[in-house]
Amino acid sequence: MFKRLLAPIDLSEPEMTKQGVDAALEFARLFDAQLHLLNVQTIMPVLMFDYVPAGFDERLRETIEQELAELAARIDFPKDRLSTQLRFGAVYPEVLAEAEDWGADLIVLCSHRPTMATYLIGSNAKTIVRHAKCSVLVVRR
Repeated sequence: MFKRLLAPIDLSEPEMTKQGVDAALEFARLFDAQLHLLNVQTIMPVLMFDYVPAGFDERLRETIEQELAELAARIDFPKDRLSTQLRFGAVYPEVLAEAEDWGADLIVLCSHRPTMATYLIGSNAKTIVRHAKCSVLVVRR
């Protein structure tokens, strides 16, 4: 049924990352699917570039790609069916773009329980569910 699973992960939230990856792995094994891990890093405002060392953005990219590779190496799943991707931008537009670019037929993501702030400013999970062109599974903590 599902052959291409996209799992957006937040490396700064290890518990949520584990829970989201575990759920995605269950589905990937069940459907003998490919699993694609995605991390989205927000873009630093131009005004901040005067306050960071030269080459900061490249070092950040290398560090995050290394973290993704280490996470993928620890996952017990066939390496020919597991891939990673790093994108820069706002979370939900990049997740939706990657899902479309990669041809995902299921997005599996972990989300916090809604709070009052979520209702006032919205959430990435809500927007991904609303606008995704494929199925979305939201795993709650």
